[in-house]
Amino acid sequence: MKRTIKTLAIASTAAVAGIMGAAYVGLFNVGADDPHWAPVHAFLTMARERSIAVRARDLEVPNLKDEALIRAGAGNYNSMCIGCHLAPGVAQTELSQSLYPAPPNLAKVGVDGNPANAFWIIKHGIKATGMPAWGKSMGDQYIWGMVAFLQQLPSLDAEQYRALVASSGGHQHGGGESKMHNHEGQHGDNVSASGSHHDSAGEDHHANQAGDDHHGAGHAGQDHHAGEEGKASHHEAEQAQDDSTPAPKKHTHADGKEHVHES
Repeated sequence: MKRTIKTLAIASTAAVAGIMGAAYVGLFNVGADDPHWAPVHAFLTMARERSIAVRARDLEVPNLKDEALIRAGAGNYNSMCIGCHLAPGVAQTELSQSLYPAPPNLAKVGVDGNPANAFWIIKHGIKATGMPAWGKSMGDQYIWGMVAFLQQLPSLDAEQYRALVASSGGHQHGGGESKMHNHEGQHGDNVSASGSHHDSAGEDHHANQAGDDHHGAGHAGQDHHAGEEGKASHHEAEQAQDDSTPAPKKHTHADGKEHVHES
């Protein structure tokens, strides 16, 4: 028995030393475009799922059917999440295709049958995955709003999704909000609940109008001056032509009348 324990201890020490040595010499590729080995992926998935389940098991889930809660969650989800987790009618984005592990398409899986786990993930994030800990800026009630919305999300089509987002208050969670990247604008006709997409479009529209007017005024001014300069040049040319024309020759007849020779 002692020999078996000693053998296992030596083997474990050698394995750890081998792993540390391989890591030190850079054998492991940490590039996000090189997936984990299957055993490593299976181990990390198991560790993640068990960690979340243990920490979320005592959470008290509120009434997720509350319509106000769902609407609030829709606005925050549309502002904060669709770049990675997509939405009905939203195609793959650069982020959703480039992150590893790939973020789940929540338009299809929603809360995946466990709202408590979804709440814990949104609040605390997950290390080395790109999933932020939104609890640093959001109160629990707003996170539950996102969970309530996610529970409804897989049943929504693109039109229903846009309507629900439009009825929400947009990116609002009680303070601490930062100006999010305008994912709504990235995805065609997705509606920004906060009106940011509309406002920015409006600003651009007016800016373009202002720009057009400015350039229009500039061109008009140039044409005006060009016209004046053209007239002046034409007048000067006429004067030059007049100056270059030889003066007519005149002589006076005996009867006192003047006669002008044309050349």
